[in-house]
Amino acid sequence: MGQSVNIGLTRIVLAIALIASLSGCASKFRSYEGPEVTRVIVLKTERRLYLLHHSQVLTSYEIDLGFEAAGDKNFEGDGRTPEGSYIIDRRNPNSAFHLSLGISYPNRADREFASSMGLHPGGDIFIHGSSRRGRNGAGPDWTAGCISVSNAEIEEIYAMVRDGTPIHIYP
Repeated sequence: MGQSVNIGLTRIVLAIALIASLSGCASKFRSYEGPEVTRVIVLKTERRLYLLHHSQVLTSYEIDLGFEAAGDKNFEGDGRTPEGSYIIDRRNPNSAFHLSLGISYPNRADREFASSMGLHPGGDIFIHGSSRRGRNGAGPDWTAGCISVSNAEIEEIYAMVRDGTPIHIYP
């Protein structure tokens, strides 16, 4: 009888653990029923990301950028966040940075410029979350060229922004 009680308790504990883990996973995936986000604007000097429905700002976020924030990204490893017009081209629900949205950098012009200098333009530029925004001891800009927001904020952005949405990144 004691063994069957232990098996029953083990099953209950496992069921509770499974429910808790599933509810934790589901919590980072939010739904959004508001106006369509038709474009994303990033103003690097203001450290702000804006989500717009046509000309109406729906919301905005404070951001962290690449560790060498001034200037346009030209080469892999330069620590800069790209400037220019791109699109949101992919989603990563399993990102090392909670959730992430891919930016279509490098475009043809980016590749051609880097190639003309005999270098690689880099890639894998994302908008992603972080629990350590601006707190890594090296100042507010710490990414390798990405745009970082808090984990809670990337959950909102991930729900609101669809693949194919234009993103314009300004100095």
